[in-house]
Amino acid sequence: MALLNRLRRKGARSEANAGTVPRRRHLPPPSQLRRERRALLQHHEQRVRDLGGLVLEMYRADSFRQDVVHEQAAEIVSLEERIREVDRLLSARSSRSAPGARCPSCGTPQYAGARFCASCGQPLAAPAAQ
Repeated sequence: MALLNRLRRKGARSEANAGTVPRRRHLPPPSQLRRERRALLQHHEQRVRDLGGLVLEMYRADSFRQDVVHEQAAEIVSLEERIREVDRLLSARSSRSAPGARCPSCGTPQYAGARFCASCGQPLAAPAAQ
C-alpha cells in the first residue's frame, strides 16, 4: 500500500512539472466591452487633441521635434488597434445581431434593436416590419 501511495505522489508531481495547459479564457460580457470601447474612444480623442496642440506649440516655438510627434502618434495608433480588437470581440460576442448588418456611415456592426450606431451615433435605418 505504501508503494502504491508513493507512485501516485510521484505521478502527481511529474504531471505538475510537465507543464499545465493554459485555461481557455472566456470573452468578457458585451457591456464590459462597450464600456471599454467608450473609454478608449474618449482617450483616443483626447490624445488626438493633445497631439494637435503639441504640433501647434512646436510650430509657434519654431522647434519641431519629430521624435516626440512620432511617439505620440504611435500611442494613438495603438489605441486605434485596441478599439478595432474590442470591435471584433463585440461582433464575435453578439450572436443576436443580424449577420452582415453594419452602420451605413462608419461600417461598425449593428446590434439587434439598436436605433443609433454605437460608434458614430448616426441614426440607423428602422428594421423592416415582418
